[in-house]
Amino acid sequence: MTRFNRSNNLTGWIVFAIAFLTYALTVERTASFWDCGEFIACAFKLQVPHPPGAPFFLLIGRLFSMFAFGDLTNVAYWVNMVSVLSSAFTILFLFWTITLLSRKLIGKKTDEELTQADIILLMGSGAVGALAYTWSDSFWFSAVEAEVYGMSSFFTAIVIWAVFKWERIEDPAAENRWLIFTAYLVGLSIGVHLLNLVTIPALALVYYFKKYDKPSVFGGILAFMGGLVILGIINSGIIPGLPSMAGKFEIFFVNSLGLPYKSGVIFFIVIFLGSLIWGIIYSQKKAKVLLNTGLLSLAFILVGYACYLMVLVRAEYNPPINENNPNDVLSFVSYLKREQYGSRPLLYGPSFVSRPVNQKRGAPMYRKQDGKYTIYDYRPEYEYEPGSSMLLPRMYSTQAGHPQLYQQMTGLAEGQKPTMAHNLSFMFSYQIGHMYWRYFLWNFVGRESDEEGAGNLLPWDAFKKFPSIIENNKAHDNFFMLPFILGLFGVVMMYFRRQRDLLVLGLLFLLTGVALVVYLNSPPTEPRERDYIYVGSFYIFCMWIGFGVIALAEGLTKFVKSATARAGVATGLCLVVPVIMGAKGWDNHNRDHRYHSVDFAKNLLNSCAPNAILFTGGDNDTFPLWYVQEVEGFRTDVRVCNLSLLGTDWYIDQMKRKTYLSEALPISLDKNNYAFGKNDIVPFYEIPSVKGGINLKEYIGLVKQENKAIQVPLTSGDMTSILPSSVLFLPVDTEAVKKMNIIKSDLIPYLSDSISWTIGKGDLYKSDLMMLDMIATNDWKRPIYFSSTLGGSSYLNLKEYMQLEGYAYRLLPVKVPGASDGYVNSTVMYDNLMNKMFWRELDNANTYYDNTYLGSPIFTARIAFLRLAGQLIADNKLDEAKKAMNKALTVMPDKSIPYDQISSNFIGTLFDLGENKKALEIAETMASRSDENLTWSKVNPTTKRRDSQVDLYILQTIVHECREAKQEAAAKKYEAIFQKHLAAFNMYGNGAQ
Repeated sequence: MTRFNRSNNLTGWIVFAIAFLTYALTVERTASFWDCGEFIACAFKLQVPHPPGAPFFLLIGRLFSMFAFGDLTNVAYWVNMVSVLSSAFTILFLFWTITLLSRKLIGKKTDEELTQADIILLMGSGAVGALAYTWSDSFWFSAVEAEVYGMSSFFTAIVIWAVFKWERIEDPAAENRWLIFTAYLVGLSIGVHLLNLVTIPALALVYYFKKYDKPSVFGGILAFMGGLVILGIINSGIIPGLPSMAGKFEIFFVNSLGLPYKSGVIFFIVIFLGSLIWGIIYSQKKAKVLLNTGLLSLAFILVGYACYLMVLVRAEYNPPINENNPNDVLSFVSYLKREQYGSRPLLYGPSFVSRPVNQKRGAPMYRKQDGKYTIYDYRPEYEYEPGSSMLLPRMYSTQAGHPQLYQQMTGLAEGQKPTMAHNLSFMFSYQIGHMYWRYFLWNFVGRESDEEGAGNLLPWDAFKKFPSIIENNKAHDNFFMLPFILGLFGVVMMYFRRQRDLLVLGLLFLLTGVALVVYLNSPPTEPRERDYIYVGSFYIFCMWIGFGVIALAEGLTKFVKSATARAGVATGLCLVVPVIMGAKGWDNHNRDHRYHSVDFAKNLLNSCAPNAILFTGGDNDTFPLWYVQEVEGFRTDVRVCNLSLLGTDWYIDQMKRKTYLSEALPISLDKNNYAFGKNDIVPFYEIPSVKGGINLKEYIGLVKQENKAIQVPLTSGDMTSILPSSVLFLPVDTEAVKKMNIIKSDLIPYLSDSISWTIGKGDLYKSDLMMLDMIATNDWKRPIYFSSTLGGSSYLNLKEYMQLEGYAYRLLPVKVPGASDGYVNSTVMYDNLMNKMFWRELDNANTYYDNTYLGSPIFTARIAFLRLAGQLIADNKLDEAKKAMNKALTVMPDKSIPYDQISSNFIGTLFDLGENKKALEIAETMASRSDENLTWSKVNPTTKRRDSQVDLYILQTIVHECREAKQEAAAKKYEAIFQKHLAAFNMYGNGAQ
């Protein structure tokens, strides 16, 4: 082994060790919010997550989960370690890729030609670039949680490394083996994430430059186009294409030939694999090297892609998490194509002002019935009014609130059609500027904070005075532009030394960055920041950061004559750059001691009585609950029912069967009533004869029977059920309810023989219809709860009949006058909040909590304590109210969980309890902070208007509570601050846009 190889291997593994140690020390100990809880639960029991799945990631996660050795609370940690190890290996292969390419930059081809100075420079280049990526903001975020992006980055890294490694091999037989190995890696990566595929067109240029001695521009374009064709073949021809072909064979063999299910699939597999094997044997016999390599590469891609068989096998067993139920080849294709999420227009299509004028029948949808595949509906294809579609439609979403955001961002008037100028303005300012370039600068320039929509920090911002809420934010990281400048040095170096390699890396940078932006076509708002999508382009930029070491060494030639010393000085100076990134980023990436995602899930479940049905909405009030039930076995008697999924037939089917300790949900409607396309929307269409109200049980029965009395024709000629009245009522067996002991004794007088409410004149969605069915069918036998995190429309206007018992409202046949937001059962809620809930590390100021934690979970907790204390005061239980307020302030203190707008309402409650000192201390802390924030917003027009409104609300609330408590001196003091900022706010119309 040469001196270079020894140094390269040793330094690479040292960098790997640094990365691994970084991620292992900062990894989350349990299931993070968003998709992590779902992935961990699915890995632990090999279940089926949301489309298009990640079977290879789950298989590896399952292996790692075994290291918990039966300790179920450690399963999440070990699945998180999959990302830790994958990410550390990403850094290793990045290091080796940089040293591979750096050798070209210094012009030394063989190991023997490399001097000691060269080796130091190459190791320094690799270490600086690799460590910069190790401690880059976005990659570090994904490296310490059970998401697919760490492993996806690993496959991207090893594929890029393998291609450049192949480039150096002279032996044709050996180089072909490397191509086949690369194909296998690509196949495996399909089972993790498709990001790896976008590198193929750029890497095709590496093949072209090696195979053709005299490359031309035209040849390069053809090579790139060839890479695009290969990408298309894999992305469309193999991933969904092969299962689609198998599906066509299946339908023909079953429906036309009368053969049993799966016969067509088996025949297709035999024919396809037989043809592939014959082709490989034929190409080998005829010495057709290119054909043989191509067919072997295809075979190895398929070997990697075969991990998707896990999805089919596990769906067949119908586990508790079985999204889309892809248990046959037809549903499997839909799963791979992510059809449940709809589509976004790319090159041509409608804009947000386009209106559909016709609906055509698209592809047929089949289901198994009586030994055949029968068509039960067709996918809708919409035709829009002439002239309303356009090229490159960037503003297309008609979701609630999106049209208004498009208008605000581009200055469009109501109903005005966007032009190409508007399209491009939105694409460059928002999609590329806000949703990519801002993220790029976060990683290599600086990040203002972790607040949603946070901007960047430039070097001179180090001398700027920020409000304490930003200054003390753990994600307030200024890198003084050093990584960015060093990366630019690397680009310039490549331009003068290796323009071909610069072209390849430049295309990789664009394909994994801006090209993804164009392809994804983001709507005007997202549920969370999406920087983790673009880590591929940040990976390429870190290569340039590494090459910047060589550029700096070149620049030191006049000042440091010794080549060895020059290499050492350049490496030492440049190592400062990633060290700054690591030091600045440690506190906002260290997730050690953070448990509240899981504790929040347990608190929500513990808000429910035994054997409850709990309606939830989004990812963060569902996936953590799935995790604690599936992995830790916590409160499996509660059936979590996600309303976002309750509009799908496969999910309703799952709700109709027993799972763990939870019996099947009380759903009376048949599959025919809720199949895809059936009752997706139940339009409101008032029938005069039932204007005064309709019996909910009878209405559900009519829907089930498809009774013509509540149906109207569609333009297609089909009939659809309607909501014939805005008022619903439900009879109540009062004697049976009394025997259940589910209603407080002092509320028994409010119990009547029916409940009646105005549901409104809006259309019902399928999920609403299913909830109404459960309410009508249940007869109060099982507790029905609605998570307090749901949007207002999800409560079906039933809040007056709901009892708050913690983080969830329980539906009961009692209406308390004036309780428009539900009434509080202080006895049950006090026991739940004080004795049954978990608050690990929320009081630890060193634990990092970002906006995901400081948002809904903390809001929910503080509102719960506030409402409990208020009810206890109303019930004259002052001692218990004091204990509840002290608990809230103890488990969520300002030092770790800063006071928010909910906390401002604590002030009045504390005054009511005679805790004047505590109330005034909170008032002073919050008023000072809001004063500081609003003063800042006057001179910084980028501050969001919403934030300024929140601070004004806080000040107004403080003034009101002080005045109510007769604290006139405090009220006068804070009134002056409030009026000062209110005048400025009205003057500027802001806090700014």
